[in-house]
Amino acid sequence: MKTELALYQALISINVPEQKANAVIEALETDMLSRLATKADLTALAAEFKSEISQLEVKLTIRMGVMLSAAVGVMIAAMKLMH
Repeated sequence: MKTELALYQALISINVPEQKANAVIEALETDMLSRLATKADLTALAAEFKSEISQLEVKLTIRMGVMLSAAVGVMIAAMKLMH
């Protein structure tokens, strides 16, 4: 609200007609509400990212376990073939 009032006063002080000053304020307010992220938007996005990261951590842990098991199996098989 302070920004809108300050902008309105600045426009009026440089002799911009009142109707045009109001139009500028309304356009700015519309853009701010439709294009800018709010704190709630960012909080929701952060929570979503945390959830996705934890899912990826689980997948990575499983893949690493499978690869480690496969590597150990190959090493055991190679050792048996050597003897």
